[in-house]
Amino acid sequence: MSEAPHLTFDLDKPGVSTGHLVVPKGADCAALSLSVFSLNRGEGPRLLITGGNHGNELEGPIVARRLVGWLPRAQTCGRVIIVPEINPLAVQAWTRNTPIDGKNLNRVFPGRADGSVTERIADAISRLLLPIADTIFDLHSFGPGWDFPPTATTLPIADPDLMRKTFLMTEAFKLPLTLLWEHPEASGMMDVLAQSKGKVIVCVELGGGNVNSEALAIYEAGVRNALIALGLVEGKAEYPTFRRQRCSQTLQTRRSFDELKSPARGIFEPRCSVLDEVKEGDIIGMLHPWDSLSADAIPIRAPSASIVYAVRSGAYVDVNEEVAMVAHPLNRPLMEVVSHLIV
Repeated sequence: MSEAPHLTFDLDKPGVSTGHLVVPKGADCAALSLSVFSLNRGEGPRLLITGGNHGNELEGPIVARRLVGWLPRAQTCGRVIIVPEINPLAVQAWTRNTPIDGKNLNRVFPGRADGSVTERIADAISRLLLPIADTIFDLHSFGPGWDFPPTATTLPIADPDLMRKTFLMTEAFKLPLTLLWEHPEASGMMDVLAQSKGKVIVCVELGGGNVNSEALAIYEAGVRNALIALGLVEGKAEYPTFRRQRCSQTLQTRRSFDELKSPARGIFEPRCSVLDEVKEGDIIGMLHPWDSLSADAIPIRAPSASIVYAVRSGAYVDVNEEVAMVAHPLNRPLMEVVSHLIV
């Protein structure tokens, strides 16, 4: 390894600064330079905003770049660091994983200095950016092929105080859905690393990778609401309009129980939309078997009374591949929910 990861400029410099986070070269590729924007207004919250964790989720990088445009006129205190594309190789290739080593950046944190390129990116972020932030917004969009409402998510956290702070921050986005997400593949996520360091991290998910002006407007409005809640900018937070409504609901998932998977290879036909309420046994979609035109379509049914929060937007699927996800209203006090989830 010829050098350690480093920043090309001083983040402590007052005002606006731009430069790069340099990820050292390795055996698989040359050094990378990740564009970094910093706005230091002195005392106050320290926020890190990242986009492009997955390369085929482009709303995050676009909204991050929009923030770079207007934040210098709006920010009143604290420090905001923005890295629009933390995995530029995947963004340029429009792939979820890094094309060079095939690894998912959001499953390899804290990374390895002597690892493959994805692990070196995670190592650089873990060493140089996460330690200087109190709060992190990681901007995603769930990926192509899915219908998914604008959502601010958090994983369950064992520390009740950090769970409370994180959940309040998640709700501050005022997006149509706030989700306490018991994710089945949390190992190696940036969320888990940040939470282990006592930091508040919110993962924002939106749409299915089909970038459009309405989705971007909702996304940006949610981030602005969160900036207002942190006290970094002034203004009045408002619920963005989604499908002609201005409201938000809070849901929770149950690991493995709320993921509906295909029983065979075939074409999935959705029969419902996100945020639809369903009863046990209701048809969420139909699976048309691939290798037979005479076989009956297989109904995919709701396992319980629930709310659909993600559905495949019509696609060929393999056996045991996810086709829909459901969740349940979070009605109990937060501390009771946390105790239930971490037992």
